[in-house]
Amino acid sequence: MNLTLNVNLNLNLTLNVNLTLNVNLTLNVNLNLTLNVNVSLTLNVSLTLNVNLNVIPGPCEPEDLIDGIIFAANYLGSTQLLSDKNPSKGTRMAQAQEAVSQVKSQDEDSQMVTEVDLFISTKAVKVLNADTQETLMDSALRSISYIADIGSIVVLMARTRMAGTSSQDCTEADLSSSEGQRHYRMICYVFESEDAQLIAQSIGQAFSVAYREFLRANGINPKDLSQKQYSDIINSQEMYNDDLVHFSNSDNCKELELEKQKGESLGVVIVESGWGSILPTVILANMLNSGPAARSGKLNVGDQIMSINNTSLVGLPLATCQGIIKGLKSQVQVKLSIVSCPPVTTVLIKRPDLKFQLGFSVQNGIICSLMRGGIAERGGVRVGHRIIEINGQSVVAMPHEKIVQTLSVSVGEINMKTMPAVMFRLLTGQETPVYI
Repeated sequence: MNLTLNVNLNLNLTLNVNLTLNVNLTLNVNLNLTLNVNVSLTLNVSLTLNVNLNVIPGPCEPEDLIDGIIFAANYLGSTQLLSDKNPSKGTRMAQAQEAVSQVKSQDEDSQMVTEVDLFISTKAVKVLNADTQETLMDSALRSISYIADIGSIVVLMARTRMAGTSSQDCTEADLSSSEGQRHYRMICYVFESEDAQLIAQSIGQAFSVAYREFLRANGINPKDLSQKQYSDIINSQEMYNDDLVHFSNSDNCKELELEKQKGESLGVVIVESGWGSILPTVILANMLNSGPAARSGKLNVGDQIMSINNTSLVGLPLATCQGIIKGLKSQVQVKLSIVSCPPVTTVLIKRPDLKFQLGFSVQNGIICSLMRGGIAERGGVRVGHRIIEINGQSVVAMPHEKIVQTLSVSVGEINMKTMPAVMFRLLTGQETPVYI
């Protein structure tokens, strides 16, 4: 048999076949077959894919951290350390190791290992006696400054307050040393646990979950705010270059020589320019009317001191700069390199949408922390500065809650005026100057 078959086939076929065959067949066929088949097939596929884009990485379920989780640990003890206001991560780790050494070096009589339940939530970190459930420690999550896991050891570093300090104060208990440097007291809790790394990771995750819940409480869907979106906004903005323009203007840069009596102090108060400033140095905050600095008529409050007698002050700690100035008593002539600056700093933050966080925190009008690389840092915000104005409105007498509310609803270009908090207190008579 010779067979030629041409078929044009448009087929929409639905088959439900249940077939049972028992066939014994012997078939001898000689078949030459040419088959031309045109098949038109339309396939419509609808796919629904549910992906959770709001997963916060970490060892715990975010919902569990909201309620709180518990780890078993041994409490080895605690110790207190003095710290600079904004130490580096390396410094923090060195402090954690020092705390472990101090706790382990205690007398055997005073070193009592206690089995505890370590409770971690988005609100607080608590330590409970495993047997009696007595609370040994109860710290708000926001008060935890650093967590270190060193092998099976966990160190929690928490800010402490001086007696009588307001709950709204943003700094830890600060202590002024004999050199005038301001230190901050940290209490370090030391634990031992086979879950040391998980404990550290869980506390870090708790901070992320707490921030997500903060966004939700303020009507912002965390899914609407991806890290890429925030990075794109950052990359589209230039650093607010008012400082760069000002410092690069030769008219503002001056070399001065001051005359003074031997044994006479310079008669100045200096403060830090504030973390976040483009050129970190010290600012002239006040002058003694009868002192050499004021008598010269060449200096003004707000001037930034770059160097003294050819020794650069840029990047040096405040205490070191104060020590250099105190060391001038025996001299009769002092050479200063300064940049003339107004006492008030101008800030310009560009916030395109409320879903983008400003990137700094404020307490009682003072900027307490600043997110590295955020829109606030690019806008010129500095840690330790007192906010004077927001968009032309004075906030000097404004309650803390209203300042926070004003900032939280501000969008577009946010203009602020700030100055170092110490300078503000000196100028308003809230603090007595100590001249050097």
